[in-house]
Amino acid sequence: MDPSQVSQRRVFVDCWRKIVSVITVTGINAVEAFSGGNRLCMLLYSENLLWCGVYGSLVNLTVIAVERCLKVAHPIWSKKHLRKWMIYSTIAFIWVSSFVHQMAVAFESSAVIDGLCYGFKIWKNPLTGVAYGIFYFFSAYVIELLIFVFCYVKILIVIRRQARVMADYGGAGSSSAQSQQSNQIQYNVIKTMVLVCVFYAIAYLPLTIYFLLMSLDLNLSLLDAGYYLTLFFAFLYICANFINSINNAL
Repeated sequence: MDPSQVSQRRVFVDCWRKIVSVITVTGINAVEAFSGGNRLCMLLYSENLLWCGVYGSLVNLTVIAVERCLKVAHPIWSKKHLRKWMIYSTIAFIWVSSFVHQMAVAFESSAVIDGLCYGFKIWKNPLTGVAYGIFYFFSAYVIELLIFVFCYVKILIVIRRQARVMADYGGAGSSSAQSQQSNQIQYNVIKTMVLVCVFYAIAYLPLTIYFLLMSLDLNLSLLDAGYYLTLFFAFLYICANFINSINNAL
């Protein structure tokens, strides 16, 4: 299977996984009305299943960027060493680890108070909450963004270097066509880099800052309107990424 098709399939699965999670959580919230106690709060009302998908998709985007970088910057090495079973094993590991990670955090930091479910807010040890908030900010935002920038800048550098080599050794008749093809490839890389890196930096910054402030024991929770506003921008990025993958396929 072509690597671009694998990447598009991953994005498609990520998008539908989030849609199913949102529908499930919303439907159960409407029917049950917080009647299930602490365990139901930890499992569903805290939007835990939703964030299993979100966290998994973030790691998935990072793996896609690294895979693209390896195939472009080190084509011989990736063809010899990057096997299909490695890709499939990585996909499975991403979703299993994301599920385990989010479940552990939700069960440690969620509780029902006065009939309301406070997800990722009530930590048994407040210092643990602060430490996790800092960890989440750096792992889900700063480090991810640095990996995105490094990989796509590396891809762009390699493509430009290859274009110069082709221009130096190409014939006069074919130089124009090669130049046009090279410019189109560079445009696609830059467009992807802007969408993945710049849009990610803008769209996910409010949400990660909100989680960081919430972990610092400020008067914030997942029940506030501000949380859903930041969540809207994060989902806007996910949808834009999905639409971009479809346009590239077409």
